[in-house]
Amino acid sequence: MARHGRFEIPGQHRRNAEPGPHRGELTAGLALGGPLLGRVIDRRGARIVLLITVAVQIACWLSVAVLPYPPLLAAAFAAGLLMVPAPIVTRQAIAAMTGAGQRRAAFALEAVQGELSYMVGPPIVILCAAQLPSGVVAWGVGAAIAAGGAGIALLNPPLRAGDEAPAAPADRPRRREWLGPRMIAVLVMAFGATIVLNGTDLAIVAALEEAGQVSWAALVVAVYGAASITGGLLYGALPRPLPTWLLLGLLGLVTIPAGLAHDWRWLCVAGCGAGLLAAPTLSALSDAVSRLAPASVRGEATGLQSSALGAGFALGVPIVGGAIDASGPAGGFAAAGLAGLAAALMGWLLSRRSPVRPRSVRGDAGLLGVSDAR
Repeated sequence: MARHGRFEIPGQHRRNAEPGPHRGELTAGLALGGPLLGRVIDRRGARIVLLITVAVQIACWLSVAVLPYPPLLAAAFAAGLLMVPAPIVTRQAIAAMTGAGQRRAAFALEAVQGELSYMVGPPIVILCAAQLPSGVVAWGVGAAIAAGGAGIALLNPPLRAGDEAPAAPADRPRRREWLGPRMIAVLVMAFGATIVLNGTDLAIVAALEEAGQVSWAALVVAVYGAASITGGLLYGALPRPLPTWLLLGLLGLVTIPAGLAHDWRWLCVAGCGAGLLAAPTLSALSDAVSRLAPASVRGEATGLQSSALGAGFALGVPIVGGAIDASGPAGGFAAAGLAGLAAALMGWLLSRRSPVRPRSVRGDAGLLGVSDAR
């Protein structure tokens, strides 16, 4: 789940600035469900949670086409609350199956995979929606989610390394012991990163609509995604990580000038610059969460990360959409970029407030960009 619904329908930026109830219910469910499911995974393991959520998704998606509107809202909330926790499980598995020297590259590949899913998935759904009844498309989406969850349950990847023994409930660290300023800094930056990414997509479509070039939207977004994939691969190959706040700050900084582009060609150029930093930023966030959270609460921490990403989407769309309505596409790019810069600054300030850290999470200094020598 590297991105959250990053495609907007041309001509709909005003309506998307005020998300419909069905989207709001689904997003609210996702925000609440991430930490809840992560905590259950920490205590009971991934397989049982995956199987339960797969069953819920099957029931929800089978009913979408036949439910009246009020029950549909409840079904959307239930689908979000009990969404198959694929990102939580996969990120825990990456942390468990890789050493400290390999983890950054592995999370970079995970971010690249997210970009590929984003580039391929929505066009397929849109094509199917144009050719098939909406109920069939909804069932197909539900079947894909259920199949993915069942496949992960069958594989049942390890969530802890060999030297990370499962902790008894009484031995779990208190939340205040690991949910400190550094973890909050990462969550704030995850929130800001999603505002930048989704806001950029919204502003791209608005800019092309204003120029009368909406038909080029798919190409511009594809260029952005290809640049992000390239950036993720390059970042994973670097010998040393870059601070998360620096990556996010640069992403916000290079997003703002995209508002000067009034043609699809220049938007492609701007997308290359911003895209190169998208996957690296997302992978650095996942890496930081995995290092800051003790193994016994890594699922809950990863769930909080997913909630922060979802919250950024829920609040970012109306913020950027409102800026577009007030001052045009350039205002949308500026709002998205400034949100990223603000989140990067807050992350940097919060990360400097905790010089003393548990021995188990001392590897996070390089990721957050704060030296131990204070």
